[in-house]
Amino acid sequence: MRVSLLIFCLLLFALPASSQTSIQGKVVSVADGDTITVLDKSNRQHKIRLYGIDTPEKRQAFGQSAKKYTASLTAGKAVKVIAYDTDRYGRTVGVVMVDGINVNRAIIKAGYAWQYRKYCKESFCKDWLQLEREARVSMRGLWDFSGDPVPPWEWRKGKRSGKSSGEKTNSVYTASAPGTYHGNVKSHVFHDPSCRHYNCKNCTETFQTRDGAVAAGYRSCGQCDP
Repeated sequence: MRVSLLIFCLLLFALPASSQTSIQGKVVSVADGDTITVLDKSNRQHKIRLYGIDTPEKRQAFGQSAKKYTASLTAGKAVKVIAYDTDRYGRTVGVVMVDGINVNRAIIKAGYAWQYRKYCKESFCKDWLQLEREARVSMRGLWDFSGDPVPPWEWRKGKRSGKSSGEKTNSVYTASAPGTYHGNVKSHVFHDPSCRHYNCKNCTETFQTRDGAVAAGYRSCGQCDP
């Protein structure tokens, strides 16, 4: 009997935190599209990083729009956070529920987030990826334009490496790396990083040099690379 009880206790404590831990409280701050602060009944603040999604950074195009959308769902409201992990900054990583609404899922569906490829590992992540695709096709949220936005994880990588992202504050176009050229596979026109068409929808071919683009049969945009 004692052995059975011991085994039961060991199994109980071996369960993942996500099956045991939840936080309930009021949202007192929205830092950006995927980070909020919850104040629990004990007046303890919990910084929450929304699990499985990645919204544009505040300095990226649509970063402020994503923040406003998240705030519209959560600010000042009572929430339940189902915790899945703790990140390196000490934030609780979890799914946020408000009045039965899965906030993480709603943000992707509205077109203000990517499904976070590297960290979204639960079974429902496939559904979230499909929602992202549907939002893109329907041109909702950040997908409502003629170019391709740079995922925030790539944008952050560029900032850490000291490279300029090429993103203008009033534009959705972000250069992936200065010095490279993007070629439109349909028109066979290439653009340099300063061009507003640099990340156009069909600009999927890249060249390290102007001569390389020309050799591949592409011609200069004319407006950005005379």
